[in-house]
Amino acid sequence: MMEETLVVIVRSIISFFTLLIYTRLLGKQQMGNLSYFDYINGITIGSISGTLATDLSSKGWVHFIGLTSFVAITIVFQFVTVKSRYASKVIDSEPTIVVQDGKILEHSLSKMRIKYDELMVMLRQKSVFDITQVRYGILETDGSLSVLLASDYQSVSRKDMKLPPQETGMMTEVVVDGRVLHQNLSQRGKSLGWLKKEIKKRCPGGIKQVAFAAIMPDETLYLDLFNDNVTRETDVSDYRGPF
Repeated sequence: MMEETLVVIVRSIISFFTLLIYTRLLGKQQMGNLSYFDYINGITIGSISGTLATDLSSKGWVHFIGLTSFVAITIVFQFVTVKSRYASKVIDSEPTIVVQDGKILEHSLSKMRIKYDELMVMLRQKSVFDITQVRYGILETDGSLSVLLASDYQSVSRKDMKLPPQETGMMTEVVVDGRVLHQNLSQRGKSLGWLKKEIKKRCPGGIKQVAFAAIMPDETLYLDLFNDNVTRETDVSDYRGPF
């Protein structure tokens, strides 16, 4: 029992560092926006690595060779898809238009095996709640949806209005679940006293009542309380079931 435990520990260490080295060799493609092929490929490599660590019924060397071979083939295919556009299309597919001029292209949707409900979810994730406003909806190779709104519904920029440019910045979280993030607060040059004062203006209960707070690019404080006092919630469900 003790001997098997030691073997598993040693194999796990070898598997861990081998996987670390190989994922670095594969590059950021494996960690970025994955195509379906990349996703399955990553799972397979992880599965082989896990087998290398825990399968004592066969020699570890066999699994190591299998893992190395699979990674080597993947690297070769990466070079092939970079050099050959045709091979890239065959392996990674290509973007598909599923919405055009506010109309759903059913044949494209069927080809991609995407349900209407799934399309609606992806549109809402892009803050699109009216499909008639969509000029093009494009399903990317990684399964995400890119949306181009019709010109009448696109946001007007300061450049369009011939206004001088305005400095932009990052939102910085300073309170999460009633806990103050002091490092983030100091990075924005704000004190705890300033934070408490700003919160007190809108929340007499203080920081403990704050679910999330952030300093916006214009130095104002965004505040979200645990109790938002929403008078009437919109119900988007069409199923009155137990779940």
